Amino acid sequence: MGDERVEAMEIDAQQRQEVAAAVPDGFNADYLRIYYGKLFPYGDFFKWLAYGNDAKHPGCDQSYIGRRELSFTLENDIYLRFQSFDTAAELETSIKEKCPFKIDIGPVYSVDPAKRHAYAQSGNNVFVPVERELIFDIDISDYDDVRYCCSGADTCLDCWPLMTIVIKILDTSLRGDFGFNHILWVYSGRRGVHCWVCDSRARKLSNEQRSAIADYFRVYKGGENSLKKVSLTGPVLHPFLARSYTDVLKCFFEDKLLHSQQLFASEERCQKILELIPDENVASELHDKWQGNRRSSISKEDVNAARWEQLKTTLQSGKHKTQGLRRCVEEIVFSYTYPRLDMEVSKHMNHLLKAPFCIHPKTGRVCVPIDPNNCEDFDPTAVPTLSQLLGELNAAGMQIDSENGTSDFSERPFFNRC
Repeated sequence: MGDERVEAMEIDAQQRQEVAAAVPDGFNADYLRIYYGKLFPYGDFFKWLAYGNDAKHPGCDQSYIGRRELSFTLENDIYLRFQSFDTAAELETSIKEKCPFKIDIGPVYSVDPAKRHAYAQSGNNVFVPVERELIFDIDISDYDDVRYCCSGADTCLDCWPLMTIVIKILDTSLRGDFGFNHILWVYSGRRGVHCWVCDSRARKLSNEQRSAIADYFRVYKGGENSLKKVSLTGPVLHPFLARSYTDVLKCFFEDKLLHSQQLFASEERCQKILELIPDENVASELHDKWQGNRRSSISKEDVNAARWEQLKTTLQSGKHKTQGLRRCVEEIVFSYTYPRLDMEVSKHMNHLLKAPFCIHPKTGRVCVPIDPNNCEDFDPTAVPTLSQLLGELNAAGMQIDSENGTSDFSERPFFNRC
């Protein structure tokens, strides 16, 4: 009997895998409708955005959540701005009915955004944003000049650690330097990460205060045509930058990025780094040394580390101390590793940002939260996709049918019953 039971369990597992695999990869409205019908966390989502302002808490502002803007992007890029909902049930009904391909979260306004036209007719400018999480948006495509494995929206496990560095640097500073505690990091679904600072104090910041915080983090300032995009001025680094360099950036650059991106592996890549050195004589001296490396016995695996050590030795030697080149090593590391923020998103209260648990229409991946304490373990290629989730629902439905004594799974796939 025991062997028969094990064999039956193995057959069930195989059948579940077959049903799960039967859901084709991709993204479409039918798949999305099932996701919204079975998996989207409406209750938790609404509870988060209400921040305790619901009927369960005495003395709360019951109009709060109804003044929050949600924006829906429907199929064929149809935009529905200024949606608002008073209850989780209203939100759930609307999402299931409209099946938005994307949900964006906006600010809390002074009045219900869905009724903004009525207030505008009164002649008073009463429709203004009054509260909004402090948000940060970072896209890996902004690092295309310093990564050689991918470009654009493409990512892989060689370049994704650049996003890990963003989380480590910003999360540590937001908590330690600004005293924020309630910080949510979310995978964008394709090419980056979003940060939501949810403390009450953060949500009430003015645009000017938000700009000041964004500028605190701003180091990468160069335009497209500027060769040198990072300038670290002053006799010593700001404590935040010094801590970031010592605790995170230096080790990441030397231990991982040098090798994963092969930063010194070609003439072109070497030249890009040499252009960050303001003294042409020093740059020429290094170039000559590296040309000599090509004729030496240094292996291809070691050439990146060897050339980096030569650069550090040359720039940090005593003869260059008075030329202001000692800081150049740090500037190179910052140029290749420091977070590159979309500044405008953080500076203004009225910006929209994609909601957690959306499905990215290009990848089909869920915009899942990331634990900042274990962000180095996050693998974007392992994030569940819409088709994978539906496959699991199918398998779960088949298991229920099996337990109820139903054996004809092919005629009753779970997602067809939704």
